[in-house]
Amino acid sequence: MLLNFSDTFLLIICLIIFIWIGAITFLLIRLLKTFTKITKGVSDKDLKTILEEILTEIKQGKKLDDDLLRRVDLLKIEAMQPLQKVGLIRYNPFGDTGGNQSFVLAILDGNDTGLVMTSLHSREATRVFSKPVKEGKEDGFEFSKEEVQAILLAQKKSKK
Repeated sequence: MLLNFSDTFLLIICLIIFIWIGAITFLLIRLLKTFTKITKGVSDKDLKTILEEILTEIKQGKKLDDDLLRRVDLLKIEAMQPLQKVGLIRYNPFGDTGGNQSFVLAILDGNDTGLVMTSLHSREATRVFSKPVKEGKEDGFEFSKEEVQAILLAQKKSKK
């Protein structure tokens, strides 16, 4: 049996329509699955209400994130305040007598501000004194070689 042009044309158009209907059906099924996932466990609500609730939850989550980031920034600033860097150097200021019984203790905060405490031990007496440190530098008193070493040691330990 021979098909004429109009029958072939009609057959091609029907085939295109079936393919089109199949594609639309596939997309509709995917859309319904997505809608079912979104509305799972929810009854008597339309899609607009559900999406508005989701949007409200997202906005609340963003506010919470912003608040948490602000708090973390404050904690970072506060963490720089307490004393957190310590350096200890023991030495013998008098090369001819005794051992390393004298020491320098550097105690600094996160901004390298704090104090150095020096103890000079001799046979007759032990003297203890301190000097302020501001941002890792002298603040009114000149540092000895050992005091500078203790400050550098404290700063070095904090970077680990």
